[in-house]
Amino acid sequence: MPPSPSASQPPVLRFAPSPNGRLHLGHALSALTNERLARMMGGRLLLRIEDIDRERCTPALEAALRNDLAWLGIAFDGAVRQQSEHFADYRVATRDLRRRGLVYACFCSRQEVRAAAAARAAASGEPWPTDPDGAPLYPGTCRASALGEGAREIEAPHVLRLDLERALTEAGEGLRYGVFDDEGAVEIVAAQPRRWGDVVLARKDAPTSYHLAVVLDDARQGVTHVVRGRDLEAATDIHVLLQRLLGLPAPLYRFHDLLVDAEGRKLSKSRGSESLAELRAKGVTAQQIRRDLGFA
Repeated sequence: MPPSPSASQPPVLRFAPSPNGRLHLGHALSALTNERLARMMGGRLLLRIEDIDRERCTPALEAALRNDLAWLGIAFDGAVRQQSEHFADYRVATRDLRRRGLVYACFCSRQEVRAAAAARAAASGEPWPTDPDGAPLYPGTCRASALGEGAREIEAPHVLRLDLERALTEAGEGLRYGVFDDEGAVEIVAAQPRRWGDVVLARKDAPTSYHLAVVLDDARQGVTHVVRGRDLEAATDIHVLLQRLLGLPAPLYRFHDLLVDAEGRKLSKSRGSESLAELRAKGVTAQQIRRDLGFA
């Protein structure tokens, strides 16, 4: 059973948006859900700016993000953690995992991964497995190669992948996490990291991925309760594994439903879902948004 947050310390929650586009109603729902639960539990609500993508995340979008949250009336506690200021932390973690033989360099492009998976599927006559996001599982092309196993720094573009089977062997049995409800009851859920395969933990142009950064940041910020959209529920499998490997505390989790558009697709920055700024320009007030989302 995963350790529960200490009863002697107040709960700590966080909202962690990326400044790579304008916030929409889905972000408002997540932020307001975290705010409500933090206040209900007598805890603290932290803000984290997840800006590891230095090309898409810009100062202007970050300023707009902060302005939107202030307009919604959400008050955060403590200092803001800016991921781009902590790349050294992520490098330390990847070096440790590499020293232990748990990550390896991979030189395959996404197109090459898809082609290799398709070739293996054709050879076997069976569909190639995909991860919960629908991407083909990495077929292990670089896992056993001399370059992939080499400890020297490699200048060619590459990513660092987690050797999942080695990681699971080292982590041992009983990978589970707790999901909490309004009454404080906790349901224990078994993690299923194998459905993700050898995930990417770092890239040549960034010393981390979402998976690695989020578990390190939650630990550094003392987060005890993680509340996020149901689209990230499956990712918790990998996060629990990394927490075990890195000796990090395990927070409790909760996953809220997603807002969808008229076609039933979740709201998305990449699809140009109507932003909070656009709603504000139409005369919609923060109070209306809170009421419409059930936070009046």
